[in-house]
Amino acid sequence: MPDQTTTAPTPDLARKAVAEGVGTFILVFFAVGSAVFGIDTIGAVGVALAFGLVLLALAYAIGPVSGCHVNPAVTLGVLMRRGITTQEAVAYWVAQVVGALVGAALLKLMVSGFGGVADATGALGTNNWGKTISAGGTFVLEVVMTFLLVFVVLLVTSRAAAPGFAGLAIGLVLTVIHLVGIPLDGTSVNPARSLGPALLNGGESLTHVWMFIVAPLVGGAVAALAAPFFETRTAGSDTDPTGADVPA
Repeated sequence: MPDQTTTAPTPDLARKAVAEGVGTFILVFFAVGSAVFGIDTIGAVGVALAFGLVLLALAYAIGPVSGCHVNPAVTLGVLMRRGITTQEAVAYWVAQVVGALVGAALLKLMVSGFGGVADATGALGTNNWGKTISAGGTFVLEVVMTFLLVFVVLLVTSRAAAPGFAGLAIGLVLTVIHLVGIPLDGTSVNPARSLGPALLNGGESLTHVWMFIVAPLVGGAVAALAAPFFETRTAGSDTDPTGADVPA
């Protein structure tokens, strides 16, 4: 008798890339938007919660499709751990940047004469240094914060981790990261999140955006190198960092 068991189709690369683009758009518009539209009302804690809660929701919504990286540094870490192919990684990076640009463009529209909304950050939620932290301090901060994010992502999405809780852990760690980073450089830990608003805002934000591309990628790479020392392997299994079958 033929097997009647049905399984969900494996998402193809186009669907994965679209999921990453849409997810990054949502992260930029809603999370960065929480600062642009109201950091003076909800404060740094409110913005940190917005980032964490948006990523938490996305992890369970698009995690089964693409792994919900929505962050080039996470994608780099997963690529280094052989969780995705180089072709997938490139598609993810392109989609993430496009999604971030669309999200930033919509934010720009909202704070223009058309939208009539005041920009509470004065710089479209871009990242920068100089007022409360030096360039060197920013580099170290972004490397360490991104290391923590990618480190947690890789470990909680391994096969040995408790199933179903990856999204919760990742959302919470992103919240904590923003609580630390917002008062200093606005918190990047995500090159796409920084690049999109910087391109639309221009000026000093665009001049300094290289920091928020390079440092998070360094942090993600270091996390990928460190994660294997902390992974718990079960008999007959291997790790499965941020595969498309688990929220990440």
